[in-house]
Amino acid sequence: MKAILITRKGGPEVLEMHQLPAPVPAAGEVLIRVAAAGLNRSDIYSRSSAVYGGKGDLDIPGLEVSGHVEACGPAVTRWKKGDAVCALVTGGGYAEYVTVPEGQCLPVPNGLSLTEAAALPETIFTVWLNVFRTGRLQPGERLLVHGGTSGIGVTSIQLAKALGSPVYTTAGTDDKCRWCESIGAKKAVNYKTTDFEEVFKEIGMDVILDMTGGDFTEKNIRLLQTDGRMIFINSMRGKKGIIDIAEIMRKRLVVTGSMLKPRDAAFKAALAAEVEKFVWPLIANGAIKPIIYATFPLKEAAEAQQLMESGGHIGKILLRVS
Repeated sequence: MKAILITRKGGPEVLEMHQLPAPVPAAGEVLIRVAAAGLNRSDIYSRSSAVYGGKGDLDIPGLEVSGHVEACGPAVTRWKKGDAVCALVTGGGYAEYVTVPEGQCLPVPNGLSLTEAAALPETIFTVWLNVFRTGRLQPGERLLVHGGTSGIGVTSIQLAKALGSPVYTTAGTDDKCRWCESIGAKKAVNYKTTDFEEVFKEIGMDVILDMTGGDFTEKNIRLLQTDGRMIFINSMRGKKGIIDIAEIMRKRLVVTGSMLKPRDAAFKAALAAEVEKFVWPLIANGAIKPIIYATFPLKEAAEAQQLMESGGHIGKILLRVS
């Protein structure tokens, strides 16, 4: 099979196409013939960071795919060869074939193409876990998500709105802010030109999904209302931030964070079951739609990651595999 390998730690140029044997599904796994793969920020960290992911020695990046089941390992009960699925994988998505535990696969939602389905698993699993399971966002409660035009931001805006919560967000240009409002955000603030804390302080937030960290941390804590919850999923502005312990105690705040990639297959399967039950119907009725900014052929994975790093995109970037 053709696959994109991280040949060493470095820039996008370290991504190279190689010919490799296709993997063989173990017990409880399916082999997917990949149609498309989604890009995520984690893929860039796996390629560039010495402390993230593997050692860069022939790793295949990619955390979400869509395609058809090519083969089933022993003890697989739900899927059969030919089924159209999308799946959350733990690396290996930038390839023509990938194996995955059967519980991490979901059927392609009604009305979506196979390619569109590749934009779903990582962002929806992440938002469901952090905003709704950990953050316990309830209808009517206010959500602030930073990075409104990222895959996570777009999913958060659509999903929270569909489930009855007003959503607020930040983005890096006025045009991006207006776009976020066009898909359902109540208010979007250009954090490069405006202090988002000043805009949102009279509103107050019940849940904040934060991928920024750094200097935004202190502002976020001040914005949280009593019994508010803040969940970190990245630290793009820096892994160190100031917290006011007295304010956390006074307002009974919960400040936590998570990484989905290292969680075990049983956890991800349980999460997939919740997503299929609660989110898949919202996709089927059109309340949530994958927003795809660009699609590249597999051989242009380096160019696709360059686009992601530039921050110029809105929504998901995909690789067309087969």
